[in-house]
Amino acid sequence: MLPQQIAQSILDAVQAAQTAGTLPAFAPPAADIDRPRSLEHGDFATNWALKAAKLAGMPPLALAAAVVAHLPSGGPIQSASVAPPGFINLRLDPAWLAEQVRVIRQAGDHFGNIDLGAGQRLQVEFVSANPTGPIHFGGARNAAIGDTLARVLEAAGYAVHREFYINDAGTQIANYGASILARYLQAMGRDVPFPEQGYQGAYIANYAARAIEAEGDRYLDMPEAEAAAALGAWGVDIALASLRVNLGRLGVHFDTWFSEQSLYADDSFATLLADLDQRGLIVEKDGARWLATSQLGSDRDEVLIRSNGQSGYYASDLAYHYDKFVRRGFDRVIDVWAVDHQNQARRMPFLMKALNLDPARLDIVIYDLVKLVESGVDEATGEATRTEVKQSKRKGTFISLDEVLDEYLVPPDAIRFILLTRSNEQVIEFDTELVKKASSDNPVYYVQYAHARICSILRQGEERGLRVPPVGQEAGLGLLTHPTEQALVTQMLRLPELVAQVTQFLAPHHLPHYAMELARAFHAFYHECPVLGAGDEALSLARLALADAARITLARTLSLMGVSAPEQM
Repeated sequence: MLPQQIAQSILDAVQAAQTAGTLPAFAPPAADIDRPRSLEHGDFATNWALKAAKLAGMPPLALAAAVVAHLPSGGPIQSASVAPPGFINLRLDPAWLAEQVRVIRQAGDHFGNIDLGAGQRLQVEFVSANPTGPIHFGGARNAAIGDTLARVLEAAGYAVHREFYINDAGTQIANYGASILARYLQAMGRDVPFPEQGYQGAYIANYAARAIEAEGDRYLDMPEAEAAAALGAWGVDIALASLRVNLGRLGVHFDTWFSEQSLYADDSFATLLADLDQRGLIVEKDGARWLATSQLGSDRDEVLIRSNGQSGYYASDLAYHYDKFVRRGFDRVIDVWAVDHQNQARRMPFLMKALNLDPARLDIVIYDLVKLVESGVDEATGEATRTEVKQSKRKGTFISLDEVLDEYLVPPDAIRFILLTRSNEQVIEFDTELVKKASSDNPVYYVQYAHARICSILRQGEERGLRVPPVGQEAGLGLLTHPTEQALVTQMLRLPELVAQVTQFLAPHHLPHYAMELARAFHAFYHECPVLGAGDEALSLARLALADAARITLARTLSLMGVSAPEQM
């Protein structure tokens, strides 16, 4: 990464100055490298001299001047200057920048990869929607965040495992089965009430009709509890099949679909409870068994086994994360949860402590709601309108993912891109009309069009006999001195930094914004610097290589978001 190279140049200059006797001997702190808000101050800046002044026993300005005087040549830095009270402003070498076109093209589809993870085994568990019906559109944000994080973490050097946790145990599945049974019996002519806590969506009647078509009257005279359980399991299979199809349409796939029921299929949970009991972390009160998280810093204990013998809310969380870390040996786990799970997220560090695991190995990414908005025009006033579509799986008024894909006709690329444009903690509005517009107002179109335009330039070049130079055989890159050419290369070199930033903060929203900035940088270059009509063949070939490097970088950025890079639009 470029900032790391510059930071190393600063430390090399410190060592050279110490060797020359210009600076006293001391252990230099790391150099923080930032981009100034104004280009007048250079491409990069560092406050290293301010940090090191006390250690060196020198005024920051004098310390900065000594470093600048010993900066190594031949690297990315062309020049440096000192600014009060001790900042070092740095400018990149235009020739070095131009040569990075070759570096980017040689990296190809791997450009942007870094080795932060060093092969650690990391699990990303995401979506994990209750298998009680179609996935509502809000769940698509979980899919976009989780899958993008997985892609970026792979680029950062982690061995990533994607997992969907199937909540196929507990009250919601019992209510789901009872709901299908009620609609089944009603369709068969029985006058039965609908469960008070049942799922009221129209899809339940559809599932019941499918059960009649497949099984006839099989469940008609079966004991109620047995029929509800059977139809609940059957309904889970239907819901999971639908989830696989519709998430697949978004380009989201999982290595494992993990069943909650499997946590209790053998004696492993009982063994875990016995171990916790032996360690004094199980207490019995009010006829229930509790995990004594109050001993681990929490403000309360958590019920594991209720007085009726059923598992408590946190029992599955405890068993599941034991399975992840201890039985399957993941080094690190990331769970992607909706905002309504934030209280649960606050409890998870105490469950990790109960398992004798470092809470820092578990990250929980909380994301806020999606507001689906329909744009229109008021017939009476002619004014533009924006109406929020409410979603509620329980009441059956939600908008499902497949409905947005099939009835609103929103492309999967648009869904993924737009759902990443806000930080995880922010509510996001999704305008179903805006994302279908073929205009620069639509950020998805704007970015994809930039890639398609590059591909068109490369095709036109071939037609004119100006074929982009083979990778590694670029000549004349030193001709790329125009400010927009240099700005485009500088923007492309940010991609590895962005991979590191998303990895560190688990913040994928930086990717679409970077993609738009990169597209803007390319469009500025395109308008300022004729590629095929440069008037000089050597310059045209150099610009073709630059355009190809931009294509690689833009396609790589889109792929990290799971968005396609079309060659024609």
